Amino acid sequence: MAQYDYDLFVIGGGSGGVRAARVAAALGKRVALAEEFRFGGTCVIRGCVPKKLYVYASQFPEHFEDAAGYGWTVGEAKFDWAALVANKEREISRLEAIYKRNVEGSGGETIHSRAVLVDSHTIRIEAENRTVTADQILIATGGRAAAHPALPGHEHCIYSNEVFDLAELPKAILIEGGGYIAVEFANIFHGLGVETTLVYRGKEILSRFDMDLRRTLHDTMVAKGIRILCPAVSEEVVKRADGRLDARLNTGEVLTVDQVMLAIGRTPNTENLGLEAAGVVMDRQGAIVVDRFSRTNVQNVWAVGDVTNRVQLTPVAIHEAMCFIETAFKNNPTEPDHDCVATAVFSQPEIGTVGLSEDEAAKRFKHLEIYRTSFRPMRHTLSGRQEKMLMKLVVDGDTRLVLGAHVLGPDAGEMAQLLGITLKAGLTKDDFDRTMAVHPTAAEELVTMYKPTYLVKEGVRIDG
Repeated sequence: MAQYDYDLFVIGGGSGGVRAARVAAALGKRVALAEEFRFGGTCVIRGCVPKKLYVYASQFPEHFEDAAGYGWTVGEAKFDWAALVANKEREISRLEAIYKRNVEGSGGETIHSRAVLVDSHTIRIEAENRTVTADQILIATGGRAAAHPALPGHEHCIYSNEVFDLAELPKAILIEGGGYIAVEFANIFHGLGVETTLVYRGKEILSRFDMDLRRTLHDTMVAKGIRILCPAVSEEVVKRADGRLDARLNTGEVLTVDQVMLAIGRTPNTENLGLEAAGVVMDRQGAIVVDRFSRTNVQNVWAVGDVTNRVQLTPVAIHEAMCFIETAFKNNPTEPDHDCVATAVFSQPEIGTVGLSEDEAAKRFKHLEIYRTSFRPMRHTLSGRQEKMLMKLVVDGDTRLVLGAHVLGPDAGEMAQLLGITLKAGLTKDDFDRTMAVHPTAAEELVTMYKPTYLVKEGVRIDG
């Protein structure tokens, strides 16, 4: 048997890479993990964690407004962007140190350098100008915001990486895109007092989500004061003499803003990793092609997380890493389970969803029962806020299996996590009906919708 410096070498210090390295090292394997930027990856450094902190920051103006209905008098509020950025940086630095320490504490070695494959068993540590060898190699380099080089003036735009550390809060921003990132940041900036315009090429924001959620969120965002233009795209971004930007849209309108943020998708980080030298196959988008066990076409090279462009969510990358450990080091071949993954969009109001949308279910099942309710949550009754909450269950009319659960409103993400358990367990609408409600809560509506709102048969809606 060939002798190598390491049993496992991981390239990429995000959630998936760190989990694989830490667990493998705890098993007694000789492990090294190389990260060229900061440990924690997209989620911790420039994604989920700082984004959620900024979401919290942006919600306070509405909290201050709502307090009056509950008898509170709140004085003049002032927001300090620089303080938020500094406090965010302190928190992600704390988390970064924990990620690194977890690997080292389990017996793994951490390397602060770009790592490039020389062949299927050899890795060059560029910062140290040396090579090492490994029996097994795991690529977990994640992804980045997709660039838009075809857009004239794209060099004046920012992406999700830069948005957290702007020198100052813009007075006006244009955000291009209609997915998680675009929608969440549109709400964040609006909540912080920025004049916000969302431009999306599709007919409705948040493609692949249930249409009821998409339309209701769209209407609510507009009611708050966010301008949404779709279908529309930017055709040119010009920097003015005063430093502001003119964004010319395909509609003929020109918007003058302080920042243009492009949130038009994600690109796998596979360039200049030496994948070609090792013989690793990638698809047309640059994502690493893997089998159902996360193994590439090269027997000892594996990949997990966003770099494979399967399901781009942090918990999925961690799950894939755990399955990799079972397969590669425990003689227990384990496939990642990408079915029925719960997710949340931290818009305002937020979305929590799991399973099939109504449109998706109608393509697969002949008979659907749709349970839908919309109401003003109790927390808004005294405040006077008119925002509605939406809950929806998509049920197979033949088996009564709950195929999809969708929530729009306060704490929707928390509900989605618990709904994910019930749908994963294959529970039926009858199981929901037998479950006692917790009163008074918004979530009780999920178990008290006893009669279908409407039916869908052979793709046709039937009201009754």
